[in-house]
Amino acid sequence: MNPVALILSVVFIVLVFIPFTKKRTTQTLLIACEFFIFCFSGFFAIEALTGQSTSYILIGSIVTGNIPIVIDPLAAWFILLINFTFLTGSIYGNSYMKAYADRKHQLSLHWISYLLSHIGLLAVCVVQHMLIFLFVWEIMALSSFIMVIFESEKSQTIKAGINYLIQSHIGILLLTIGFGWVYVETGSWSFDAIKLFGQTGSLLEAFGLMLLFFAGFSFKAGFVPFHTWLPQAHPAAPAHVSGVMSGVLIKIGIYGILRMLLLLPNNTIEIGIVILIISIITGIYGVMLAIVQHNLKTLLAYHSIENIGIIGIGIGVGCLGLGLGNEPMAAIGFAGALLHTLNHSLFKSVLFYGAGNVYQATHSVNIESFGGLIKRMPHTAFLFLIASLAISGLPPFNGFISEFLIYSGLINGWSHGTFIYILIFAFAVFGLSLIGGLAILCFTKAFGTIFLGSPRQTFAQEPQESSRMALIPMYIIIALIIAIGVFPSIFVKALWLPVQQFTGNMHENAFTFSPSLLSIAQQIGIASLIFMALTGFIWFIRYQLTKRQTVTCAETWGCGYIAPTPKMQYTASSFVRTYRKLAEPILLFQKHKKEVSGIFPHEAFHSIHSLDRVEMYLIHMPLKRMRFWLNRFSFLQNGSLQFYILYGLLFIIILIAVPSLEYLYHILAHFLNIL
Repeated sequence: MNPVALILSVVFIVLVFIPFTKKRTTQTLLIACEFFIFCFSGFFAIEALTGQSTSYILIGSIVTGNIPIVIDPLAAWFILLINFTFLTGSIYGNSYMKAYADRKHQLSLHWISYLLSHIGLLAVCVVQHMLIFLFVWEIMALSSFIMVIFESEKSQTIKAGINYLIQSHIGILLLTIGFGWVYVETGSWSFDAIKLFGQTGSLLEAFGLMLLFFAGFSFKAGFVPFHTWLPQAHPAAPAHVSGVMSGVLIKIGIYGILRMLLLLPNNTIEIGIVILIISIITGIYGVMLAIVQHNLKTLLAYHSIENIGIIGIGIGVGCLGLGLGNEPMAAIGFAGALLHTLNHSLFKSVLFYGAGNVYQATHSVNIESFGGLIKRMPHTAFLFLIASLAISGLPPFNGFISEFLIYSGLINGWSHGTFIYILIFAFAVFGLSLIGGLAILCFTKAFGTIFLGSPRQTFAQEPQESSRMALIPMYIIIALIIAIGVFPSIFVKALWLPVQQFTGNMHENAFTFSPSLLSIAQQIGIASLIFMALTGFIWFIRYQLTKRQTVTCAETWGCGYIAPTPKMQYTASSFVRTYRKLAEPILLFQKHKKEVSGIFPHEAFHSIHSLDRVEMYLIHMPLKRMRFWLNRFSFLQNGSLQFYILYGLLFIIILIAVPSLEYLYHILAHFLNIL
């Protein structure tokens, strides 16, 4: 039996049974189906990464023709990434969604959409036919939209979902225009026609087509200025959906860009410079906005934009390496981008799951209202801390390895380029360094405000640690995060064939230039791990020596002040006040305050909310102007039945008049020709 037909048949059966099964059976069916997809498609993916690509031809219709299905190394890397994230997400999600057990029908639709989204993402990776690609892309977009609006009773959730759906379809429109352009020029819907277009058309046409594809896929990936849906959709969705969206859904935009780079290898220097500059802006802008957020999930969403920028920097480095004929730079750039695609999926999933744990314990995502949760939720705090260190690019965790590769590619290009390229690489190194430093600031604020200190607010219920089923997938991901950080060579060597698709048959030493790059990274990781183990050992000895002693609790000494309150702690806003002052010329803030006045002052407050300047200028202001002009025609909707009948008559007259005018035009033209 055809493997494609087999996997679709199994998923179809599960989808049919989900609405008619009990809750526990639905959970078992879902996880079993996810595990089947993980193993079955993962088998072919691992084969492709070892040099045995798989291809099938599906019989299509008169319109589509035959449909090629190809699992090559690039598709295989993303298949494994998608499968792992969806499997761990389904395990965590079953625990998270217990709070909504009374919504039987909504849950059924939600899990059906979850499976459809998974299949849609896998299909996007393997389909090599433009029409079918758009079809499965639409399935992915619609199913993820349904997942986002699970809590549809909230107006903000519906707004975020519709915003996501509209912007997704703007991206689909751009992809459709690009595919249509290729079809008009070549007469074929196959992906091979895109390669033919690049070979037979002019360099300018190939460059324009690549920019069109880049813009279309950037709406999904979240590059600035195509990112504005992302900070709204991630907070609106359930935690496991946020983890999946940030982990793999936006990465499918990265996959699309990489696939088009394989098919259109023209203008690699020009495309590389464009991607590099946009990615640096994306990374810096994303992390700058993340620092000033009060909503924990919005903060994490902006960090997704930041990490898309880091991945884009790696892609830009790879493209420039190809254009300049610098093999090590090209290999390391693409390897860093692909590895960071995996790394971000891992630590961002843990962060969103941690945010979900906090939300279910407190029913809040407002960072300002938390404090001291490490005492109530020690496992979540520990997992969130490890993921925070990983996303900040610190050893011995996975984020350090991929960013180290991208840095190495930039520095390698620095030593082999002309003056103008040295300036570009210097700008990129500065941008990447700034992104890393600001990320550390942001997660210091987030972890410290949420988990350390004293509670800033009394919740209706005492916060409690999440269930074991919610913590198990998080610990599994953390183990993989540490494994990549300590033993990077295993994972980077798995990227050899995907990278070779871009660079051709270059020498394997391109990965390990002057001296062994991976050896250096691994030594740093092991040294950091030993330091952390030594710290833990010292703590264990201290614990053993003091566990039998009487422990007393008292207030921290406050310089003689004997009445401290939780309000005297640093808030998230006050922690980053100096940064906010520096960033005010670039970012946009909305301030609300009531000053203290009088001898016996009443209530006073001071609140600051950040706004997305790009969203304000590209979406809100144009919409405001459009509403202003449309309101000028509001008199047409005056509620009078006579006017509405008149509009109908006018419409009928116009329908009759337009063909009549065209007929008169032809008669007049014929008469003038006779003369």
